[in-house]
Amino acid sequence: MHAPRFLRLSFLLILGLLATAPAAQAELVLRLGSPQAAPGAPIELEGLLVNDSGNPLSSPMPRELTGQWTDAQGHTTPAHFQLRTSPDAADLPANTFTRMAWTGTVPATAQGLLTLTVQGADNTLLALRVGDAPRLAQAGGPATSPEPAALSDGATPIPPATAQTTAAPAALSPFETFRNALSPYEPIYFAFGREGGTNARFQLSFKYRPFSPADPARSGFMNDWYFGYTQTSLWDLHSDSIPFVDTTYNPSLFWARESLLETQDKRWSLGLNAGVEHKSNGKEGDDSRSLNDFYLQPEFNYRLDGGSKLSFQPRFKAYFTTESDMGYQDYLGYVDWKLRWAQDNGLSLSGLYRQGSRGNATQIEAAWPLQRTFLHMNGHLYVQYFQGYGETLLGYNQKSDPQVRIGIALVP
Repeated sequence: MHAPRFLRLSFLLILGLLATAPAAQAELVLRLGSPQAAPGAPIELEGLLVNDSGNPLSSPMPRELTGQWTDAQGHTTPAHFQLRTSPDAADLPANTFTRMAWTGTVPATAQGLLTLTVQGADNTLLALRVGDAPRLAQAGGPATSPEPAALSDGATPIPPATAQTTAAPAALSPFETFRNALSPYEPIYFAFGREGGTNARFQLSFKYRPFSPADPARSGFMNDWYFGYTQTSLWDLHSDSIPFVDTTYNPSLFWARESLLETQDKRWSLGLNAGVEHKSNGKEGDDSRSLNDFYLQPEFNYRLDGGSKLSFQPRFKAYFTTESDMGYQDYLGYVDWKLRWAQDNGLSLSGLYRQGSRGNATQIEAAWPLQRTFLHMNGHLYVQYFQGYGETLLGYNQKSDPQVRIGIALVP
């Protein structure tokens, strides 16, 4: 099947799935972790994700929640909460629930009663009493939460909790500690193509955070170091022995923070990812390929109305101790130009372009959550287009014909 025809069929399939996409059936119920707090103090926003649909489903965990605080005089202050628990999607069997938590900060100048509204959580209104710490700390006893305000239509409120001013958080098990430190890095996918014979390309990618912050709202410099590992393989499925064409092993050490600077309304933010990486195909002799580079990747993000984000992430690279006769940079250059647009729990589109003195490469990806189709599956429908040099490390200097692949992405 020729690439243009395969591309048309792929997008027709996407359109068919979009047309049959039902509304999401998981309900997120929110409440504040404490009914009262001091000005400028950290505060938790707790969530209960309920699947009462009768079918298993997967729902992504938003890394951040935004909204606004409103005082008794009607003055508003932006509210911003960062995910404290695992960022992975929640896989919920039928008629079950899971809990998660986000951490934010009480406005430093607040006093008295505040109400909190959260963007995207319709009909949710939460109340917090703010005062000086000495007045809030009752002598020797816990503070009992009042009945929660209306959380969301049709949801059963979480029972009120008690907030002990001297209580320490429960210790996590070794497995929970490891799981909270492990998260996806680059896209994770498995996709099939037909150009030049049936083939598959797949990628696994994770990052590990060795130093987790005691307070997620106040992450320190050392808390933003990561070990990363990405593995990309091209698999020949039409030959008799079904061999792997090549596999790239890509360990890395990097420092990354999603938001270094941001505007007051949270629409614009600037992040950074910088580190060192190694790439090798693990082969010997004439088929051996390896390279190393330092890289700097600023990340410019803009939050659009309607619940989507646009990100521009150019990666600037400086090669070192790379095989002198390899000439990798002549074909793929010194900059990875990356652009991504993604809806919250919806369509995501991304593009990658590399330009060297002797060649270039283009990769375009699209993904749609399968949970929002008639299939009710976990993961995303995934389509990838690639053309140019560097599809494999072994064949970095061989130009690939336009190739379209379609499959499933766990992380788009």
